[in-house]
Order: sequence, then structure tokens, then C-alpha cells
Amino acid sequence: MAELLLELFSEEMPASMQVQASNDLKLLLINKLSATRLIFSRADSYVTPRRLTLAIDGLPSRQPNIREERRGPRVGASEKAINGFLTFSGVTLDQCERRNTNNGEFWFATIEKSGQITADLLPQIILSSIQEMPWSKSMRWGTNNFRWIRPLHHILAVFDGRVLKGTLDLGKTELTFTDRTRGHRFLAPNVRVVNSFKEYRTELLNSFVIIEREYRKDIILKDARYLCDSNGLILREDSELLEEVCGLVEWPVPLMGRIDPEFMSMPPEVLIASMRRHQKCFAVNKKNGTLADRFVMVSNMSSEITRNATIVAGNEKVLRARLSDAKFFWEKDRAINLLDRRKALREVQFYSKLGTMADKVERFAILAATTAPMVGANADKAYHAALLAKADLTTSMVNEFPDLQGIIGRYYALDAGEDLHIADAIAEHYYPRGPRDICPTSPISLALSIADKVDTLIGFFIINEIPTGSKDPFALRRTALGIIRIIIENGLRIKLLPLFAKARALIAIVDSVAETDKKLLRFLIDRLKGYLRKNRIPQDLITAVFDSGKEDDLVRLLTRVDVLRDFLSTKDGSKLLFGYRRVFNILRAEEKDYIRQCSASHFVLPELIDFSHLVQTEEINLYNALQTISTKIKVYLSNDDFINATAAAYLLIEPINAFFDRVKVNANDALLRNNRLSLLNAIRKVMDNIANFSLIKTSSSP
Repeated sequence: MAELLLELFSEEMPASMQVQASNDLKLLLINKLSATRLIFSRADSYVTPRRLTLAIDGLPSRQPNIREERRGPRVGASEKAINGFLTFSGVTLDQCERRNTNNGEFWFATIEKSGQITADLLPQIILSSIQEMPWSKSMRWGTNNFRWIRPLHHILAVFDGRVLKGTLDLGKTELTFTDRTRGHRFLAPNVRVVNSFKEYRTELLNSFVIIEREYRKDIILKDARYLCDSNGLILREDSELLEEVCGLVEWPVPLMGRIDPEFMSMPPEVLIASMRRHQKCFAVNKKNGTLADRFVMVSNMSSEITRNATIVAGNEKVLRARLSDAKFFWEKDRAINLLDRRKALREVQFYSKLGTMADKVERFAILAATTAPMVGANADKAYHAALLAKADLTTSMVNEFPDLQGIIGRYYALDAGEDLHIADAIAEHYYPRGPRDICPTSPISLALSIADKVDTLIGFFIINEIPTGSKDPFALRRTALGIIRIIIENGLRIKLLPLFAKARALIAIVDSVAETDKKLLRFLIDRLKGYLRKNRIPQDLITAVFDSGKEDDLVRLLTRVDVLRDFLSTKDGSKLLFGYRRVFNILRAEEKDYIRQCSASHFVLPELIDFSHLVQTEEINLYNALQTISTKIKVYLSNDDFINATAAAYLLIEPINAFFDRVKVNANDALLRNNRLSLLNAIRKVMDNIANFSLIKTSSSP
């Protein structure tokens, strides 16, 4: 068994594209190897800013031989048919076998093919994989026609210790396979000859290149923590920044720099954003949790005191310039009161069909005031906070650091003397923006966050910009999940349909219809199912309870689901479900027969049950039980007493079973038959008030 070593060496690739590129190359190669019947034992991929590397071990020296059996024409067939088969199969008639089958006697040919040498197959596999790399962005360089993410310099391709024979045509020039690589761009740029992955890894390590991405991340994190700890400080860990920085260096060396004191008066979020965005540096905290006047950069050079000092000084100088710009923006923005910035929102487009950002603010301010009583907030304060919530979008600071929208608005609101709760709501109304964000908890923040998200969702649903498949350009799924998290994690009792209707009425679009509200509610319920999947809450129970009355109070919906799940896990619950299905199956069968025989679109039973046509004791008892129990269920549900409502529904099971044991539903007398069907239909409707049991699977497992 032999080893294939492949390295595609280029100029520095964007950090955000490296991992995907490494996975794509690996997948392409192993799929092509499998298709060529080349089985291997292990495939490992590696990536640095300048190279994509693949090491595949356990490859055979040649393909396995194959033996193929082909059935030819029938014995006695025309000479033309037989000769065609022989020519196609590459055999003579003497090499064929006559064999009896169920359809008669046929000629069979056994064809054996020797496997090709692996070294002859690999070049085309490698070249086609390179050409099929699915870059989201690519470029041409020089006079070449070939496209790659960055200019490609060489292709190292070694199999079983020898260079493969292959050449990549770039258009005007060529890249011939080689056994040579290069180390670190500055520290060890000379050529290194390698014949195996072990030798390749060792040579690169000696040339200041660490090919293992996770190892580079560990070094960055470990050394950065050590630097901070040595200075009595704490590293502000940032997983996203760590991923990016790891893709910028081949030999990571964390170093610590200092922030000029004149900039420490700015909000810490501004300093962190500037360091993170422009310098790819990690912020550092003091022991008390406040921001320290230090930062950690990650150099791509060897650790030498003189060189490190120069690198630190250079980064401090660049950061000083960046922070000077930020300070200028900060002071310039504060010269204009936040409330006065609302006029400028008329120049900021929200969406072409939904007006400007000023239009959105007017809508969602009214909606925030409407939502306020539902979450225990003051309506006037919620309205005022909403008017200010988007004003910072017109500031220079947010233009420079878009991620700080809301956060900067909070500082400017406090600077203008606004109430702390209003300022906090300006910052928090965007939350939660993702699954790792915390949810707002203060009443005004809750009112603003819900109102803003509802306005966005209902607006895009009205204009039919609804997510389809994997496409969600306006992040409406994330917005819906934000509403769900806010409501559930804060235990808010909010009826969503009236809120949707209010939001829809505020958007001046003629085609706005109530069906939009129901469509959006179903969209939220679908997101709710995904959100609760990790809690192993059965999806069918959520659907069944929601379908029972288009429940739009999410907290009440989940309470009902919990009660139903607990009840169905008991023997009584199984009996209730079985009894409902007996009723449902008879009605469904009648409906199908009626539609088929009468060519109707649906089956309608009389709503009223004629007591005079209830002739047997069992149907009379069932009718009386239904009258009593339906009243109880209605009272229990109106008081949110779902445990007793479900228990009351169970009381119908005994009279239902007695009815089915003694009463013939499909009676010869049409009046009796229809009356009994109406009785069953009434039972179904009463039980559907608790849940649509027809949507519940036999097993209540998720």
C-alpha cells in the first residue's frame, strides 16, 4: 500500500474560505478515487494561508482486476446479432458459454479486465479535482485563463515516494507536478524536496510552518492566555476572531501591545470593534472585568525580542491611527442630539416596497406602544424609545462599525440625558440576533424587540418575500426565532394574531390580507418545532395542539403540549387516542365515499343532532355524556386548566366504546345513519378543542 501527498501552493487565501476549500478538495478526490475503484485506508486534509494539503494513505499500486459477465443474444439468433455481441464484448464465440435460462438458451461471455496502474490514474484525478473546485469567488492572473482563488504557484504531487507525471494547463503557462515545496514566506522561503507526508510535515515544521489548523489555534489561545496571565490580566476570548486569525498565520506568535491612554475614555465596545475589525487583535480585560489598555496581536514571525518589539510598535502605531479616526467619529456624532437624527432616517431605505427607515420607525413605535402592556412596560416610554431606536444608523460611528448599531445609540441616548431603561432598550431591541445571544428581559426592551421583529416579518410576508428552501436573504427565520426565544424565555402571554393584524394595518399596502397573519403564525410554529427539537418535545404534539384552534399564545401552546404529552404516556392516554381514532376513521371513510360518489369537494354533516332519532340506550348515553363533558371542557379551557380538560375528554371513552359495541352506525335507515354520524362528528369537534388527535402518531416519541 502506498501514500499520495498533494499540496496546492498559492498566494495567501482569504481566511474565511480556507476550511471549506480544504473540505471541498478532499471530497472531490476521495469521490473520484472511489469511482475509479481505488480504495484507501485514510485521508487527511490540512490548510494554511498558502497551501491546501491532502495526504491519502493505503492506496494500492494498481486497480483491482474486474470480472464481468454479459448475456448475449439467444442461441440460434441471427449471425449479425451474434457478431455484434462478440465485437462489443471483445471475445470469440469459442470463449462464450451456452446457458439455459427461464427465457430460453442464451450465449454468455465472461470478460476479465486487469486493473490499471494507480500512478497512471492519479494525475487525471488530481487535475480534474483542481479544475472542479467550487470557489465562490476566483480570479485569473497574468495572461492565464485558469481561475483560482489566488495565483497558484506549484502543485506538489508525490505517490509512493515518486513524483506523478502531470501538468495543469493555465492557458498561457503550465504547472508541472513536482516534489518541491516552500516553507514560511519570510523565515524559510527556500525550496524543500519531500517524498512522503512524514518528511513533508517535518520539513515544514523546521521551516516555520504548522500545517495543522487546530494546533495553530491551540498555540494562539494558550500563548495569548499566558501573556495575559503574566500581566495580571484576562484574555477576552473570541472564537470567531480566533478562526480568522488562525487563517492568517503559518507560524503564530501572540504578542501584547498597549492602547494609548487618550483613547480609553471611549466606550469599550468601540475599542474592541476597532481592534477586532482593523487589526485582528484580541481585547484584554482587567481582573475586575473592565477593559484593560492592552491588546493581543498574533504575529506570523519567529519569536525574537528585537523583531517582536518592532512588530508590537508597528501594530500600536496603526491602531493609534485607527482609534484616532474612531475618536473623531465619536466626538462628531455627539454634537448632534439623537432625537434630531430621526429626520435623516428618511434618506435611509429599509426596503423598496416597505418604505424608508423613517417609515419603519413610525410603524414599530406604534406597535411597541401596543405591545408594551403585554410585557408590563409603559406604553409612552416604549413609544419614545422606539422613535430613538434606529437613529444611530445615521451616525459616522455605525457607518464605520455596523456591528455597533444599537450599542452606539445607547451611549448617545445616555449622553443626551435619556432614561437608562430607554437607552438600554435602544441597544437591546436587536437581540437576540443569533442562538448564542442573550434575550432582553427589561419590559421596554421586550416591547421594542418584539415590535421591531413583528414589523419586519409581517412586512416581508405581505410583499411575499418569504423564505424558500435554503434561501432566506432577509434572515426571516432568525427573526422568527428571536420572537420565539423572547416569548418563551420570558414566559410572556402574548396573543400573536391580534399583534400581527395591528402590524399589518400599519403597513399601507392594499393587498394586505388577514391570511398573511395566519401564514406568518404557521411560519413561527415551524420555527418553534425546530427550536424545541433539542428538548425532545414531540413535533406531532405541537402540530396537534396548534391545529386544534390555531393557538397563537406560545406559552399556553407549550403548556398544553406538556399536559397532553404527560397524559398520552399513561394507559388512559392510549385509550383516549384509540377512542378518538375509531371516531375519526369512520368519519373519514364516510367523507371519502361521499366525495367519490357525489363528485363533491367536501362532506358536510348536519350540525344539530336530532334527539328523537337516538333510539338505542348506548347512543342516548353517549349524547348525554357529550353534553355534560363538552360544557366542562369549555369551562376548563377558558381557565387554562388543561389537565382537567384532558381528563374530562377521557370520560367520553367508556360511552364511546359502549356505542361502538352495540350501535350500528351504518344503519339502513338514512335518518338514523346520518344522526349517528352527526353524533360522532360532534364528539370529534369537542375533542379537537384539546388537540387534533388525528395528527398524533401512534408513538409519542419525537
